[in-house]
Amino acid sequence: MGSLPASGSSSRSFQQRVFSLLQRCNSLNILLQIHTQLILNSLSYKNNFIFKLLSLYVSYGHLHHAHTLFSTLHKPTTPLWNQIIRAHARTPAAPFKSVECYNRMVASGSEPDGFTYSFLLSACARGGLVWEGEQVHCKVLVKGYCYNLFVETSLVNFYAVCGGVGKARYVFDEMNQRSVASWNSMLAGYVRCGDFDGARRVFDEMPCRNVVSWTTMVAGCARGGKCKQALSLFGEMSRAGVELDQVALVAALTACAELGDLKLGRWIHWYVEQRFVVRNNEQPSLRLSNALIHMYASCGIIDDAYRVFMNMPRKSTVSWTSIIMAFAKQGLGKEALDLFKAMLSDSVGVNEIRPDEVTFIGVLCACSHAGFVDEGRQIFASMKHTWGIHPRIEHYGCMVDLLSRAGFLDEAQGLIKIMPLKPNDVLWGALLGGCRIHKNSELASGVANKVVAELNVNQAAGYLVLLSNIYAFAKRWQDVVAVRQKMIEMGVKKPPGRSVVQINGVLHNFMAGDVTHKHSYYIYETLHGITKQANWEDYEPDITEVLVDA
Repeated sequence: MGSLPASGSSSRSFQQRVFSLLQRCNSLNILLQIHTQLILNSLSYKNNFIFKLLSLYVSYGHLHHAHTLFSTLHKPTTPLWNQIIRAHARTPAAPFKSVECYNRMVASGSEPDGFTYSFLLSACARGGLVWEGEQVHCKVLVKGYCYNLFVETSLVNFYAVCGGVGKARYVFDEMNQRSVASWNSMLAGYVRCGDFDGARRVFDEMPCRNVVSWTTMVAGCARGGKCKQALSLFGEMSRAGVELDQVALVAALTACAELGDLKLGRWIHWYVEQRFVVRNNEQPSLRLSNALIHMYASCGIIDDAYRVFMNMPRKSTVSWTSIIMAFAKQGLGKEALDLFKAMLSDSVGVNEIRPDEVTFIGVLCACSHAGFVDEGRQIFASMKHTWGIHPRIEHYGCMVDLLSRAGFLDEAQGLIKIMPLKPNDVLWGALLGGCRIHKNSELASGVANKVVAELNVNQAAGYLVLLSNIYAFAKRWQDVVAVRQKMIEMGVKKPPGRSVVQINGVLHNFMAGDVTHKHSYYIYETLHGITKQANWEDYEPDITEVLVDA
């Protein structure tokens, strides 16, 4: 774009051309070129251009350029102040600076408007500035903006995030009219505080829903552990003809992973392939690909998880960690360790990829299941010395499990004694598991007594059962009876075993000892038949594992 003289009709033509370019601008580089031309043609002082430039710089997230431009203004107008307040409100690191800008704006004599208060409330919500947000609410009431739909919606959102859903509901109920954004803010408030019944009521009352409404419910239920509800809503969303966005797809995949719903997970994968790869010739987002890896891994389909991983054009730390964890959970320790080595040699330093705390949990877990004791020791030591990561209780748990499984019970116990964190029941349980494998009933007795003394009744049940089995291995029958008697005195009972099986797309839940299942008669009849066949084939069950399980 060449420089044009800023005079007469040619100036008007140039201004129209530049404004048209600003309207179509879609990148920072083009914006900088347009800004340069405005400066060269002495047009950078015009408010209509300044406003558009500021707005675009803010939209692109380039606060430095916005600030530089704003600092050249002698007496900014209210719309220009609004843009710089909005810029800080969108910045996660410094939303409080919106409040500072507002104070400077008022001190300069500029009059705030509805947009000012809306942007300011957004900043307070993002930064958790409760007192400041309440002060803005007071200003809104004094200045008469309490019936401005944009401002009221921002108030609902602010209170839903910072002040509690009750205050948000009060503002919401006082509104004369509500937009979809108002309803969505109220909906998000209920989801955020875990009140899914309240969220469902708001959702059902909504006169009009958009993709944000559906996504808020699906993602909220998935994050809140209500995976069946999440998938039910996801199905409703699809049947309602709402286009499934990436947030909803990731949430649904998370729920599929939790429930083991492979059929729906595969359908979502097909949908992703059709929508992104076939229709738009583009790859799914990192988050979506990572969710697919997690879903397949949780359903035990490791080959498909690895295929998704290998087809990703760009990988993140989460991608590497997810596939390492996938192999580790399937007991494929060598493959998980090889992937970790590939991550270190091929990807560290690329796209800021480096192993994090979760990566090391996966690798140490893989070492434990594969019996790679020396590798596990080296990796555990490298966490702090090479990567500057201080081991958490989970990492110590993996190491204790690794050492205990391999028979290094004294080393495992020594690690528990010297660790800077208070050991939890998981660590003691790992050590007890090692005692069972290696038939060390003496150490097990001391560990179990310590664990049971520290845990509540419900937590202690599993460890007492494990101790009883260890005594049974050692044929210490009197101790077995003593543990069972202790369980009776404490009123504890081991939680029944559970399993979930998917048949023809339907998930079936089974619980040991359950007689409430509608097909329980046929289930127990089949179990009796299997037991009978096992007896005919001279199968001898290992009864030491079930002495006190029932």
